[in-house]
Amino acid sequence: MESLVIRGNAFTAQDEYHVQALEDCLVCIDADGWVDRVLSPDDEDYASVLANSRQHHQLRELAAGEYLLPGFIDLHVHAPQWPQAGLALDRPLADWLNVYTFPLEAQFSDQTFARKVYRDFVKTLLAHGTTAAMMFGTIHVDANLVLADECRRQGLRGYVGQVTMDNPDQAPDYYRDHSTAAALAASEQFIQRVQETVDPDRLVTPVITPRFVPSCTDAALAGLGNLAAKYDLPIQSHVSESNWESQYAIDRFGMHDAAVLDHFSLLTSQSVLAHGTQLTTGDMQLLKQRQTAIAHCPISNVYFGNGVLPVHRLLALGNQVGLGSDISGGYTPSLYHNIRQAVKSSRMLTDGVNSQLPAQHRGVADSQITAATAFYLATAGGAEALNLAAGRIAAGCRADLQVVRAHRLWGNETTADVFERLMYQTEAADVKNVYVNGRLVYEN
Repeated sequence: MESLVIRGNAFTAQDEYHVQALEDCLVCIDADGWVDRVLSPDDEDYASVLANSRQHHQLRELAAGEYLLPGFIDLHVHAPQWPQAGLALDRPLADWLNVYTFPLEAQFSDQTFARKVYRDFVKTLLAHGTTAAMMFGTIHVDANLVLADECRRQGLRGYVGQVTMDNPDQAPDYYRDHSTAAALAASEQFIQRVQETVDPDRLVTPVITPRFVPSCTDAALAGLGNLAAKYDLPIQSHVSESNWESQYAIDRFGMHDAAVLDHFSLLTSQSVLAHGTQLTTGDMQLLKQRQTAIAHCPISNVYFGNGVLPVHRLLALGNQVGLGSDISGGYTPSLYHNIRQAVKSSRMLTDGVNSQLPAQHRGVADSQITAATAFYLATAGGAEALNLAAGRIAAGCRADLQVVRAHRLWGNETTADVFERLMYQTEAADVKNVYVNGRLVYEN
């Protein structure tokens, strides 16, 4: 029995390269927040379902110019860096971390400060059409519990990580776990506290979170691998993020960081690794073999990635890829902006950027992606990375949805034109409603 029926035009990813347009459809949502069925006007029971839902005041009819999309899934966010978004992006990565980021994250020992930031940040994610986010917290258990509580309170599907960084060579004294034992104990405490909290909608999932290879000792990496297996949990970290980070792993371990993470049992079908701009073919094959997903963070990579992730190649190889905003290496939480940058970066990878070279030697041929592929990354690709039944408007998926308004339709646009305009022009002001588990969690 439907508890909500949404009527209108919709777009959903059909696969990595194609978008399906649903015209004047009925999206039928049951009391548990699942899409029960999607009806088109030529379905036999369309008229009766429409009449019944209208009679029982369960119908939400989209206005002219409004469209229904799956909610976006942000695979890589540093939630405590929200106050830093848009700052210091002209600085080298080491300065950005040590002068700005680590001092900011250290302030989250203050729960009042954490509540202020996380309340605003969760609301902002929802306001941009994001319905699920995989988030790094800090090393502070209590602050991470505040973030988890804000996700539940506001209705965001949150994957929240207790950050581990116990390597004194790469983390400052004022902001690090002061022993491996303390780091692992904090991670386990956070896991247990989240799992013990009443969460009937199962909105919050704890995530094993080694910050990245440089920040963790061998013992911490091994211990986190054991915790991931013990509790059967997702894992998040960074991989081949930059020239420096990639070379660090080679210098310390004599292997690439993907292989390092694999050595410590941190590459699983529940792992999501951000960036990957320095991945080799062998690294890509290893991630595919382990069914580990990559979070493409196109805006952040412009500033710190020293390269462009070859999304088209990864998808062709069969790797799982989604999209991440990487607040605050990325300056905006909008996955619409990241969709646009993903397309732009892919074109730059294809064409090359050094005009002093002959055109045929500048770029990497056939690397461009379309808005359809970037939309897939932000929706179905992200859901697949999280093993989450969402990211599509289809029966059997969670009703995590957004209603958006198209800009300036002149009446002569094709369906494909409308979709492209949504991808390239939608801003937060155009996100009218957001639903998670079929419940309205944001209204503009």
